[in-house]
Amino acid sequence: MAYDDSPTARALLALDLIQSSPGVTAGRQATRLGVSERAARRYVAILREAGVPVESVRGPYGGYRLGRGLRVPPLMFTTTEALGLVMAVLDGHHDAADPAGPVGSALGKIIRVLPEPVARQAEAVRVTTAPAPDRSAARPRAETATTLVQACSEHRRTRIGYRSGASAEWITVVDPWAVVVRHGRWYLVCWSHQKEEIRTLRVDRVTHVDALDETFSRPAGLDPVRTLEEHLAVGWEYDVEVVIDAPLEAVASWLPRSLGLCEAVDAGTTRLVATTSNPSWYAEQLAMIRAPYRIIGSAELHACAAALAKRYLDAVSDEATS
Repeated sequence: MAYDDSPTARALLALDLIQSSPGVTAGRQATRLGVSERAARRYVAILREAGVPVESVRGPYGGYRLGRGLRVPPLMFTTTEALGLVMAVLDGHHDAADPAGPVGSALGKIIRVLPEPVARQAEAVRVTTAPAPDRSAARPRAETATTLVQACSEHRRTRIGYRSGASAEWITVVDPWAVVVRHGRWYLVCWSHQKEEIRTLRVDRVTHVDALDETFSRPAGLDPVRTLEEHLAVGWEYDVEVVIDAPLEAVASWLPRSLGLCEAVDAGTTRLVATTSNPSWYAEQLAMIRAPYRIIGSAELHACAAALAKRYLDAVSDEATS
């Protein structure tokens, strides 16, 4: 249901105010709603006529409160809110136009209860918009994500089954600290009891989740997004060490934190340390560095960087020799 300036819509706003601020007076309601006290009392009367148990308490600490037996009021959307919701769903879920899918089905239910003018515009946006698929997105099963989010909220230790990108599978016990969505992918930031270190796991690769009886304490001041970015390059198959002839401040501005840990060797030299499961992709990321650099060790990364360099040279060789 979309709200507007009608008495019924204002009454629903008054109901929301009473719910969120028990004991609110008619004067405070009038100020918050931008109406007279008489109008505020009229909205309360409308609610009572509709069967909403609004109680009046007299005295210095009195005001309006909700009694027992209240049913949840209908959702209230403006046209802008409704269209914004549809756009957000389309942006994050490209199957939103499919009524057979869970996202499309849920969105259809919302649209069906909207007022006809709002619903018509929302449906037009959903049907006619053609979002390009995000090939890097990897959404997990809703049940898995929900269980992990609940475990994070309850600080409950968890046993999970996990499948790596190379299809290796294992079972591990973790303290789930936070679930973070980054560029269309869902990650679990956690403490691995098997590795005894912070790990970032792809939620779409979690095969099963079992919440255990043990609980844990999340680190004070944890920044889940920053922690994710700092540990995305940790724990993979191939070691990476790169020495860059540039100061730390410059290198940090060129490379995302998710590529690895940068540390200053001296005023003009930086070391990049990480791990990767895809040396070819990592070699392409190193090409963003705007200064001379040297790959230390890692025969796999050496080979991929050499192959990438040959591709670049082959791409310009005809023009350079003509």
